[in-house]
Amino acid sequence: MKSVLNILRLEAGLSVLISLCFVVLYENDILLVGQWGADRIADYYWAIFMEVATICLIPLSLRLFKWKHVASAIHSDGDKAMLRWGTLRLAMLCVPMMLNTWLYYQFVNVAFGYMGIIGLLSLAFVYPTRTRYIQEMK
Repeated sequence: MKSVLNILRLEAGLSVLISLCFVVLYENDILLVGQWGADRIADYYWAIFMEVATICLIPLSLRLFKWKHVASAIHSDGDKAMLRWGTLRLAMLCVPMMLNTWLYYQFVNVAFGYMGIIGLLSLAFVYPTRTRYIQEMK
């Protein structure tokens, strides 16, 4: 149990750290801001894609462990299934969060920034703690 929790915490922490590194590097002008800013068509398509992905993946990740298939897999396989499904749940939140952070600085579109913040806040509801681990194993 402890090793699974440590791996899941590392995954969550690294994704937040990567997003934070994007912010620090772009805000200190180490990386160039707005490289894709002139391409309004790409901005529009990326915004639509990320809005749909963020809106769909957040509730999906929050309810993932309530599905019968996932719950039975966790009960039967134990730590192995918890690591697999926990990693999937974190990926459904963290990948769009990191991508939204990067896209915010590429297009300088606040919609990406807001979606990244929403992803970060949603991560608090699934952060792997010992108590949550025990509850989800029941």
